[in-house]
Amino acid sequence: MSELMIGQRQTPKRKKIKLDIPRIVGFIILIAVTIAMIMPLWFMLSTSLKTTKEMLAYPPSFIPEHFAWGNFKELFVNSEIKFGQQYKNSVIVAVLTVIGTVFSSSFVAFGFARYRAKLAPFLFMLLLSTLMLPYPAIMIPQFLLFTKLGLHDSLLPLVLPAFFASAYMVFLLKQFFSSLPNELYDAGRIDGCREFRLYWNLTLPLSGPVIATVAIFSFIWSWNDLLAPVLYLDSQENFTLPIGMAAMLSSKFRIAPWNLMMAASLLSVLPVVALFALAQRRFVQGIVLTGIK
Repeated sequence: MSELMIGQRQTPKRKKIKLDIPRIVGFIILIAVTIAMIMPLWFMLSTSLKTTKEMLAYPPSFIPEHFAWGNFKELFVNSEIKFGQQYKNSVIVAVLTVIGTVFSSSFVAFGFARYRAKLAPFLFMLLLSTLMLPYPAIMIPQFLLFTKLGLHDSLLPLVLPAFFASAYMVFLLKQFFSSLPNELYDAGRIDGCREFRLYWNLTLPLSGPVIATVAIFSFIWSWNDLLAPVLYLDSQENFTLPIGMAAMLSSKFRIAPWNLMMAASLLSVLPVVALFALAQRRFVQGIVLTGIK
């Protein structure tokens, strides 16, 4: 009897393997969507490394036979393209736009979040109502203003509006600033901090996630903006990347240089991808914390 019981204990039970069909189907769908999203990027990378002859071949090849690394050098050497100058202009405009948007919008948001006044709710709603105005509605008055100031065909019209706050960014920052406890500001006032120091030394250091979110949004919108550069810029020396890449398909070239276009597109995408990769955690955290309020 005891031997029989010992034999029963030593016999392992076989576990039944259950197939989670919904999970498997979900993974298949995710893989298919990932491939569909990667294919345009792969096509851009593949075309950027092709020669003109291979670029025009049919059917197109997914992997170049000969990697034409000289396409990237051609962008910076070709005097007709002036890609290096355009890249520099885009960096200047994007960085100044980020600086102006972050500081002007955070300063306005700090006032709305920390001070109570009779007209404050009305002014805040008036500010948010400007979000319903499309850019073409203010495009002509703004163009006339900058033209009268003699700023046409310069980078200043692309940068100056950022130093007058953005309604959307003010909304994001205000929601986050309002979640900070009043006890922090009371302690700061007891220590002798004036209002600007409460904003500079207390509020901004505690607002890293939402500041990163505002910076990423501002950089992407400025980096990819095409309408404003088309409106204000005339000379090729002042072109930013979007308008410069559009001008690359002009009649100066006998054949549209799609390999150079793809190389330029690849280089123009890299800063946005790198910025999002470095600040992804703070970006997501800023969106989540802003929505908690």
